[in-house]
Amino acid sequence: MKSFVATTAASVLMLALSGCSLMSQTPSSPQFAPGTSSRPILSAAEVAGFTPERYFAQGGALSAPVNDPWQPLAIDLAGVKPDFIVGSGGSHATVQQAVNAAVTNGKKTRQFIKVLPGTYTGAVYVPIGTAPLTIYGAGAKPEDVNLQLKLDARVLPSVYVATVNPAGQFKAGDPAWTMYNTCATLPANKVIDTPCSAAVWSQGDGFQLKNLTVTNALLDTVDGETHQAVALRTDGDKTQLENIRVIGRQDTLLVNVGEAPTAANKLGTYPTDKIARVFMKDSYVEGDIDFVFGRANAVFDNCEFRVVSTRRQNSAIVFAPDTVPASSLGFLVINSRITGDKGFQGTARAKIGRSWDQGAGGTGYLIGKSPNGQIVIRDSFIDSSFNITNPWDQAATTNRKHTGNADPARKLDDPAFNRLWEFNNYGPGAGPAAK
Repeated sequence: MKSFVATTAASVLMLALSGCSLMSQTPSSPQFAPGTSSRPILSAAEVAGFTPERYFAQGGALSAPVNDPWQPLAIDLAGVKPDFIVGSGGSHATVQQAVNAAVTNGKKTRQFIKVLPGTYTGAVYVPIGTAPLTIYGAGAKPEDVNLQLKLDARVLPSVYVATVNPAGQFKAGDPAWTMYNTCATLPANKVIDTPCSAAVWSQGDGFQLKNLTVTNALLDTVDGETHQAVALRTDGDKTQLENIRVIGRQDTLLVNVGEAPTAANKLGTYPTDKIARVFMKDSYVEGDIDFVFGRANAVFDNCEFRVVSTRRQNSAIVFAPDTVPASSLGFLVINSRITGDKGFQGTARAKIGRSWDQGAGGTGYLIGKSPNGQIVIRDSFIDSSFNITNPWDQAATTNRKHTGNADPARKLDDPAFNRLWEFNNYGPGAGPAAK
């Protein structure tokens, strides 16, 4: 199997071929371990444990993990005969109809949904327990197929119902009814919040997307304040996203851990004792605040993360993991590009990321108990859009000040410190950290 991690030289060549200037991307000097408290840098010995193979080695519960090595290969569609075709002349008019058919036909093997070029407006929900499912665009490029919905997390359930189910397409007894109805029946006087705002939401294990775009079309139709609007939410294990575009503004991509709804967790969101693995490759994600977030073991290989300034410039942030304390693994970014638009080429600068102290708003950050986001960004290009000396922001929810561990004798999972790390990155936004 081809290695997950290409060399930095290969990344530089790829950027050269794409028309980028190598002169502006090559750092004057390397990043030095252990870095600084504001920008910690891993050593070669420390980073050796941060590989896709390790992130994907185990499944099941964190308290009793199962050795279940997952080695995702490229999604090969050559010779595939789709089970369902969505679009004009196909078997179904909407992607949700095809998903429902795949769930109800009783097959246990992987099924394929081919989506013909076009824009498809409406929610797509894949329920827990669905057999492995691949949804792929039939166009020449990901832009040719767009799955979209305009949904703001700040709206009331009545607006959610009118937006997601205007023609009664979600009905009691349908496969995704529980997912829809859980959001539709939230307290009438409270907003639906982030987990219910996704345009495409999959709870199924083995879920795959390829060669298409997922958009939360809220985009710049609102002000620059808090408007979470998820484009894609994944909850299941062994989720694979390849050659896709995920477009939004705040909270664009939620790579999450989910479970079946319970009385204590009606949305099945953010369980603390479960592993969910996600692999995203050759893809593009766009947003402005915390637009890649969640608590999955997520590996991003050869992806571009683009922060945009069209809705707001202040507090622009890319990553916001909410890794639980029991896990040493959150996000791994390799061979990728972290960039910004022209709005960050003047005085404004974005942040690479921050911890999300999810659930700690009432108590404040509790050492060893609250989530403490974990990410390693390695062998990746960072452009000049980012704050070079203080690239990590204070934590979401608690405003906990970022404090990186620059002690050469450090423990990488010390809960008294943030777990936001870099290694061997390059480009004008990569440093170097002080030697």
